[in-house]
Amino acid sequence: MNEIRRLELAVRRGELTATIAMQRQHLAARLEPVVVVCGAFDRAASGANWIRRHPGVVGAALALLVITRPKRAVRWARRAFFLWRGWKGLLARVTG
Repeated sequence: MNEIRRLELAVRRGELTATIAMQRQHLAARLEPVVVVCGAFDRAASGANWIRRHPGVVGAALALLVITRPKRAVRWARRAFFLWRGWKGLLARVTG
């Protein structure tokens, strides 16, 4: 391969590398909202895992809520049930 062809290829490679870097930066900027949402889901998942690992703490908090304010406990239990049911329905559609 002659020297001129090598130089042309090197220049073309440099141009492509610069284009790729620019596209990566553009893509990262465009995906920033998705990264934020994924981070929120990660935090929610870690909170759910903590609740699974510490059922006694959650049970004690619920018992205290029922003892101190039974009407509020029933209202929150109803909300939690509908939220749970909606979550299960959403999972069924997504994994479906």
